[in-house]
Amino acid sequence: MSAIIAITRAGPLTSVQDDGRFGQLRHGISASGPMDGASYRLAGALVGAEQGGVEFTTAGLALRLQSGSCGVGMAGGSFVARHNGAIVGWPGAVTLEAGDEFNITPGSAGNYGYLRFAGRLVLPAMMGSLATSSRARLGGVAGRALQVGDVLELAEPRAAAPQAIAAAIEAEGPIRFVWGLHAELFPTQTRQRFVETGFTVSRQLDRMGVRLEDGGGVFAEARSLSLVSDAIVPGDIQILGDGTPIVLMRDHQPTGGYPRIATIISADIDRFAQLRPGSDLAFAPVSVAHAQQLLRNQQS
Repeated sequence: MSAIIAITRAGPLTSVQDDGRFGQLRHGISASGPMDGASYRLAGALVGAEQGGVEFTTAGLALRLQSGSCGVGMAGGSFVARHNGAIVGWPGAVTLEAGDEFNITPGSAGNYGYLRFAGRLVLPAMMGSLATSSRARLGGVAGRALQVGDVLELAEPRAAAPQAIAAAIEAEGPIRFVWGLHAELFPTQTRQRFVETGFTVSRQLDRMGVRLEDGGGVFAEARSLSLVSDAIVPGDIQILGDGTPIVLMRDHQPTGGYPRIATIISADIDRFAQLRPGSDLAFAPVSVAHAQQLLRNQQS
């Protein structure tokens, strides 16, 4: 038994993702995976999903269940979901029957949403993962973003079987970070202003990175430094040669040659990913030990 899902509307960054493709950075391949991992996991828990799901952006998503029947869980950001034209709860879960239409449009907040399915996505795992890496042309559907006309097959589909989940702790306030590998290359005054001055999320963002607007001129005097390229991780805040801060995200390049003043902690990277262009933010430093404790609290 299977179910066939046809994509009838998709934005340019709609893609199949799973937990990610780890251990391949030495081969130049980043982990990829969901931009907001907590929302991805919540969507899965709401329906009892197996591996993989669809990540979409504020461009929204629409699909039609061509055959079969399956449960769908949804979460992430603030979106409006319609099942055959009727608004359903977000986050939440529904069961689709053959011929049903499911339409998602953007709401008031957030950049990324997730659909997870009660069934197994019939896609080949590449290096142990279904995650789409458009840069490496790996995973998902032909290593690319989903587009109108694509179909997804679910093996052994079933109705939604929600799992017990703990209520998420909504963090607020500044985005927390640990000082980066090259923090000492920046003058003390610059580091101090980094934590005292606000920034704004620019419109230049994607799965690789998010550029910030430095309205306070924190890095106006930054000079391009000659560094040996080395490995980078999601959340690294890299200062380009012209002084533009850019936060590296899930599809980041494997190495970087610009100085990294800080790294957003894992407990806050999902929250940062959901900040829309124009959002103001501030940064606050924490110790590595505190960052690890915050992540443990989030996962417990």
